[in-house]
Amino acid sequence: MSKIDARLAELGIELPRPNAPVANYAPFVRQGEFVHISGQVSLDASGGIKGVVGEDVDLEAARKAARLCGLSLIAQMKAACDGDLDRVRRIVKLGGFVQAGPGFFDIPQVVNGASDLMVEVFGEAGRHARSAVGVYRLPFNFAVEVDAVAALS
Repeated sequence: MSKIDARLAELGIELPRPNAPVANYAPFVRQGEFVHISGQVSLDASGGIKGVVGEDVDLEAARKAARLCGLSLIAQMKAACDGDLDRVRRIVKLGGFVQAGPGFFDIPQVVNGASDLMVEVFGEAGRHARSAVGVYRLPFNFAVEVDAVAALS
């Protein structure tokens, strides 16, 4: 068992199956030592967290939504690494998108749901650069979408 798989087990985290693309794009692209992972929405087995943050979705639920995105990102990383998450040397950058209502401004706190997960799982190698952006709409009315760039060995 890899060190990262052991860490996931220690945290009680079971990764979801990697999401298939819903349009004309690849779930991830490897270029040299980097893997670029397409945006992952706040989807889970129950259908996920949908709605406008600050109206339909509160801050706590939105942070959970971002964490769901992070879990899907790690699942895609595992696929990109042929199942060996120990090949992830660094989470380089996350891009977080929050379907935010007009009066909602805690967008960085929402995206912390994904950022905190990366540090929990990968330790210092999970600390990354980041964008956190409020948007008018996300695909299929999901509350949060996050994409990533990771360095692999």
